[in-house]
Amino acid sequence: MIESKEILVTGGTGFIGSHTVVELIELGYEPIILDNWSNSSQAILKQISAITGKDCVFYHGDMRDLEFLRSVFKKHSISGVIHFAAFKAVAESVEKPLHYYDNNLGALLNLLKCLEEFEVNKIVFSSSCTVYGVANSLDPLTEEMPVGKPNSPYGWTKWMAEQILMDIAKGTSLRPIFLRYFNPMGAHVSGKLGELPLGPPNNVLPYITQTAAGIRKELTIFGNDYDTPDGTCVRDYIHVMDVAKAHVKSLMHSFESAFEVFNLGTGKGTSVLELVQLFEQVTSKKLNYHFGARRPGDVDALYADVSKAKKFLNWNTERTIEDAILDAWKWEQYRLEHEIS
Repeated sequence: MIESKEILVTGGTGFIGSHTVVELIELGYEPIILDNWSNSSQAILKQISAITGKDCVFYHGDMRDLEFLRSVFKKHSISGVIHFAAFKAVAESVEKPLHYYDNNLGALLNLLKCLEEFEVNKIVFSSSCTVYGVANSLDPLTEEMPVGKPNSPYGWTKWMAEQILMDIAKGTSLRPIFLRYFNPMGAHVSGKLGELPLGPPNNVLPYITQTAAGIRKELTIFGNDYDTPDGTCVRDYIHVMDVAKAHVKSLMHSFESAFEVFNLGTGKGTSVLELVQLFEQVTSKKLNYHFGARRPGDVDALYADVSKAKKFLNWNTERTIEDAILDAWKWEQYRLEHEIS
């Protein structure tokens, strides 16, 4: 049970974190946002307020600073944590593995120390489908499939974080939920909040919208020789607001075991080329794109079996890929008009 409405959201001005904050506010929670803006912007706080009509409590700092983190817990009656804060670019993690292990695991360890000290036992952990590693077929991935063979240091940090949380949960009152989501995209339906990458985006849809807006001259599709129907990577693209709703539902989950794992996706695979063509269809914007070399760490296909989340979280996707594309395009135009960066 959630005893207090104060929920700590680490990485709360990031893409998924900010949309989850909006969902929390709309359901009557009081999110406490913590972020160091290493891959987000102060401007997002104004956008959250523009949508919800409320100003959030915000702390700027690095979770690897234990005393800073403790000071946040001391000031609030935090009853649960949604932990997003992490570096997340697969290709960058291959180039800078130490950077990723230090940040992603160091932040988690400090957070766990605070959860123990302040007796908070509910944590929803932002995990990833990358923990499954290289899929052996084009079949959907289930939570029962073996993990532990990620294809990048980023994936390993997620797998290691899950293992740490599971080990602690087995001997304490900590009750973690791992949400292994696939490829969130889109924006808030208002068009006032969306993905705001600093520098090159980590996800494909911002590349598409930036190309359509003329910010980029052309779009590169990385690899067209994968073992998929059209040669491009197949992914499970899910609207970010559906992902946000699942995080909030997880806060109220009743546990039957020490921890729970849920996939978040649509259950349908879409190739990168199909996504590009779908964007052109629903926006009537032609894209200048070409095929480039594969990126390190990418795998052929990843998409989810989401039946467990539907059953135990009472959660379903409510928005389509077309919705996500249109919302993201609306946000791209809004942020350019209002010079949000």
